[in-house]
Amino acid sequence: MKFLIQEAAVGQTVYRVFRFPIAQIEKANLLLKDDIVSRQSVTTRDAKSLGLPGDDRYVLVEGSGLGIARAVELLKGIAKPLKGAEAEDVYRRFRTQDEQAVSGMGLIFGP
Repeated sequence: MKFLIQEAAVGQTVYRVFRFPIAQIEKANLLLKDDIVSRQSVTTRDAKSLGLPGDDRYVLVEGSGLGIARAVELLKGIAKPLKGAEAEDVYRRFRTQDEQAVSGMGLIFGP
């Protein structure tokens, strides 16, 4: 019962991945200038670093439903959120890189 109350109070973290052509990446700064979206986790990576073809940039926004909805609204007409299997694949690539970075820090500093 305690878990359910905590879950309701905290809310569920959601994410959206956006793909920007290299010429449009400066418009991703709209996310960081917005009060609601800037409070979410916003991460940018280029396609090559994620092991994907092309020169596009990917922006991952993780946070509350309100924050994600605001990001989608701000980027309307600029970058559409990825959907389905493509979104899951890119999200998994972001997470894998983060896990590898954390693992590498453990090797440097020890347990």
